[in-house]
Amino acid sequence: MNNTKNIVVLVSGGGTNLQALIDAQSRGELGNGKITCVVSSKADAYALVRAKESGIKSRTLIRKDYDDIASYSRAMRDILLEEKADLVVYAGFMTILDESVCDAFPNKMINVHPALIPSFCGKGYYGLHVHEEALKKGVKISGATVHFITAECDAGPIILQKSVEVMENDTPETLQKRIMEQAEWKILPKAVQLFCDEKIVVENGKTYIK
Repeated sequence: MNNTKNIVVLVSGGGTNLQALIDAQSRGELGNGKITCVVSSKADAYALVRAKESGIKSRTLIRKDYDDIASYSRAMRDILLEEKADLVVYAGFMTILDESVCDAFPNKMINVHPALIPSFCGKGYYGLHVHEEALKKGVKISGATVHFITAECDAGPIILQKSVEVMENDTPETLQKRIMEQAEWKILPKAVQLFCDEKIVVENGKTYIK
């Protein structure tokens, strides 16, 4: 099968979304995709341990080794080109790269966001902040969104969304856990599979699943 697509996963922390992708791959659920490399912005990210245990090549590109986001973005772009990435997946990757990367991989970079975009997204909405704001607003449902990455934060074409009920006694932590388990870990591998099987069409900023 020569049309296997190389998936490069970008991580910064524990790598639970990476694990969901690894598990999906071991079940044969990534279609024509194969995780070929994991790149971490932190040397001590537990995600690197997960990659090693699964026999997946890993590299580190430490954010604080670079003076600014432009030089860091260029270095990341060069790594992704070296690794011949067909698809780049942000899995808890905490650095917003500039357009030099997006321009090199148009509609080939995806992110999972722990809310139903356009709610609770954009600059500053990451990690527990998203769930704190959702609870503050008193929303009854939240969820997760997988979208293509553009230079504007959380603004790229939406691929998949899944809703999750918000409970009255939720804390940001319990809501985060439920959204991960019920939404993120399901729709991220599914979106990767759809991409690798060439089932996603983007037209006028919207996606259509073939």
